[in-house]
Amino acid sequence: MLYYITGGERSGKSKYAQDLAVQLSNTPYYLATSRVWDEDHRLRIDRHIADRDSRWISIEEEKELSKVIPNNSVVVIDCVTLWLTNFFVDSKNDIEKSLSLAKAEFDKLLKIDATLLIISNEIGMGVHATTEVGRKFTELQGWMNQYIAKYADKAVLMVSGIPVEIKGTEVLLKKQL
Repeated sequence: MLYYITGGERSGKSKYAQDLAVQLSNTPYYLATSRVWDEDHRLRIDRHIADRDSRWISIEEEKELSKVIPNNSVVVIDCVTLWLTNFFVDSKNDIEKSLSLAKAEFDKLLKIDATLLIISNEIGMGVHATTEVGRKFTELQGWMNQYIAKYADKAVLMVSGIPVEIKGTEVLLKKQL
């Protein structure tokens, strides 16, 4: 099962994903994709760690996510934006190469027998990026979000802490019939 959880900054994505994960498993995994970019970022990472209790198993992996996800597990992947940043920086801001590498790795995730809760950001809904590199990354993020959402069994857009189902209700309706 693939859950795609997206929204703006501080919209409640991580809390929603974590709450859902502990409903689905007594020992969920939290896969952190971030590099530590600066002290402010370190503080955000520390806050996320403090939000999780002893039931959680933490994994850190910057790019090759499929290599660290166990079969028959429930895994929160947090987040696509930081994961894509790793490809984007390492490819010297090459959108096509970054997108190709990210799609290839995502395709490997689809072959794992696990429940994945993938968190992303809708950065294109915010202020227009003022730099060329910012605009390029926004495009990369938008294309990857579309790719992930296409394969998701359920997609949720978080708005002000409220989950809005954008995909998956038809699956629920079919099960009720």
